[in-house]
Amino acid sequence: MAVSATEAIDFQVDRDDLRHSRLVVEADRAPLAEGQVRFAIDRFALTSNNVSYAVAGDLLGYWGFFPAPDRWGRVPAMGFGDVVESRHPEVAVGTRCFGFFPMASELVVDARPSGDRLVDAAPHRAQHAPVYRSYVPTGADPLHAPAREDEILLLRGLFLTSFLIDDFLAEVAFPAADLAIVTSASSKTSIALAHLLSRGEGVRVVGLTSARNEAFVRGLGCYDEVVGYDGIGSIEHPGRAVLVDMAGDADVVARVHERFGDRLLHSATVGATHWEAKPRSGTLPGPAPEFFFAPARIVKRSADWGPGGVDSRLGLAWQDFLPFVDTWLRVERHVGPEALERLWLDALGGRLDPREGHVVTLRGEAAPSTRTNP
Repeated sequence: MAVSATEAIDFQVDRDDLRHSRLVVEADRAPLAEGQVRFAIDRFALTSNNVSYAVAGDLLGYWGFFPAPDRWGRVPAMGFGDVVESRHPEVAVGTRCFGFFPMASELVVDARPSGDRLVDAAPHRAQHAPVYRSYVPTGADPLHAPAREDEILLLRGLFLTSFLIDDFLAEVAFPAADLAIVTSASSKTSIALAHLLSRGEGVRVVGLTSARNEAFVRGLGCYDEVVGYDGIGSIEHPGRAVLVDMAGDADVVARVHERFGDRLLHSATVGATHWEAKPRSGTLPGPAPEFFFAPARIVKRSADWGPGGVDSRLGLAWQDFLPFVDTWLRVERHVGPEALERLWLDALGGRLDPREGHVVTLRGEAAPSTRTNP
């Protein structure tokens, strides 16, 4: 499907059946109201994180970011957008911003400048944490680098989550625990967390992954040990441990709890890459799993560290992370809605190659992918 410059296209998924999607094309758009700006969405990333957003769409309010009618949902994605129309006196046409966008070609926001960023002040987004409704102009973003935009799309948001988990564990679990077990070890959020944990002292990092990804995960070098999901019972460790669950697989979590029992100091739930895994009933040995909500940690550390404290620490960690990224990540770019539909099904089916990062733009004809090899 070709999308002309005068049409807007929107990718929507069935909230009751995530494999069912549709493309909505609009030739006529409503004029902007006072204070609004229109972004042309240049590109966005598609990772297993987007699957987690869809799976937790009702529970955590992700469907409310960009409401769609009836049973349909618009999956949030990290993207870059350019202001192509503005009715806000402080927002210039041509401003390029990084933030959460729908998987679409356009987005209209009720712009409210706040410090060095824009905040969408639309009523339907008021209940969401500021980090989810902020758009950072690239000219005011200390982490922005034009040559790194693909890596920023693919990794910056999830790296922030990993950075906050690492900080949280350092406060509540280490050094009492000296083992960190991370599920879905091939996911990019897990890789980022393992990289950060490996920079610490006295903490052994074990990654749990599927058999088909074991060789890749071992080759990364950020895990001290890599174990298949069927080998959880073989993990030997006499001390205390923490579990960081990116998979959302109740059976895997239960087997880790059963293996460590009261020696498990903390069990954090973060993602849902195994979104079709069946739930388990009953009480688990050891601590009850707790959901890790990154925005709450940002609020806490912003108060603890003062203005700019989170950004400055994050920036240093990000710059340390990028050379490691270059050793394993390949960026694959896709153009057109058909490519997005295929990628979405691959993400749901767990068929995305962990070595690859997928970046999508919806405007233009479908074109062969290009790769940047490490």
